[in-house]
Amino acid sequence: MRHLNPAPKGPFVNDTHPPAPGGRTTLPGGKEVSRLGIGCWPIGGPAENLGMPMGWSTARDSRSLDGLARAFELGANLFDTADVYGHGHSERLLGAFLTGVPRHQVAVTSKVGYFSGSNGNAYDPAHMRVQLEKTLTNLGTDHLDVYALHNANFGPEDVYLNMAVETMRTFQAEGLIKAVGMRGPHRYAPERLVPAGTAREDKHARFRRHFAIVRPDILAIRDNLLTPRDATAGIRAFADERNVPVIINKALGQGLLTGKHAPSRAPAYGAGDHRSRKRWFTEPALRILQQHLDALRERFGHEQTDLVHTSLRYLLQRWPAAVVLTGFTSAAQVEQNLSTPSTPLTPEDLAYLAIAGRRAQEALDADGEVFTDESA
Repeated sequence: MRHLNPAPKGPFVNDTHPPAPGGRTTLPGGKEVSRLGIGCWPIGGPAENLGMPMGWSTARDSRSLDGLARAFELGANLFDTADVYGHGHSERLLGAFLTGVPRHQVAVTSKVGYFSGSNGNAYDPAHMRVQLEKTLTNLGTDHLDVYALHNANFGPEDVYLNMAVETMRTFQAEGLIKAVGMRGPHRYAPERLVPAGTAREDKHARFRRHFAIVRPDILAIRDNLLTPRDATAGIRAFADERNVPVIINKALGQGLLTGKHAPSRAPAYGAGDHRSRKRWFTEPALRILQQHLDALRERFGHEQTDLVHTSLRYLLQRWPAAVVLTGFTSAAQVEQNLSTPSTPLTPEDLAYLAIAGRRAQEALDADGEVFTDESA
């Protein structure tokens, strides 16, 4: 376990109430939060889980703590983490930061489901209880504003599904969590490794089946300019019709949409970094992506900040009232993300971005699977 120097008490108290980055929205339970939230997966550092890398090798604790403090100073007050991010390290970093912040001024969200330990399934009720207790201890808090089911692996024939839902609602009744969250349509990570030709359940049908049983208070959905349109097809209307709020993740494509990765200097990641499995971070894919980012630069500006702000403004308008999470490993990245202007994009710009993003995604997909070890 990596040890932290606790953040000093006092300096992060924010009595000035700066404008909330991205505007404000309200979580289930009534807490008002900034629409640009802080994703804390990257600061968990490198990690292995389920036989594959699932962390980030580029984080440094001192920079992470500086970034958390800067985010709060700039008005961001929703911080999202998970038990599996660095196997608790992200939570402990966030907990160190929270020692200097009035708890009522921030919303803290975490997740369970990707680390099963010695259990057959991460949604075993006793294991879920242990994980929640660890999470609360790591964060130094007595409750979470949102606790989410991190994936759809509820065992063969969903044997753990009803038990997991009952356990989450028990936590809620006990006051340990304020709201129950659930992911939108997605693939459980090991499902990508099944042999070619193996039938995989339609993730949208599975999501709708699970939603009817979980009846979540809030949804977590992946979306950005590179997200296939069929991945979110109908989900916005689905959430709106049921009056279920949304948290958007991977808003900048884990850094791809910032334009910081040039084909001539494709990044090399250390052990435990999930990006080492992703073809989109290799030189051939970055060369494809660069052509499409250049088109965005011509219309919206040539600086990295222009690409970042354009991508975030697009999501803030595409998902009215949703929280859009922005990851970081430094205070400079936090400042860049949270300085996104509140001025809306024009309808013409929104249409242009939707088309440009789809063309980039289709070009990347035509070159191969996202993951280098993924079966077609």
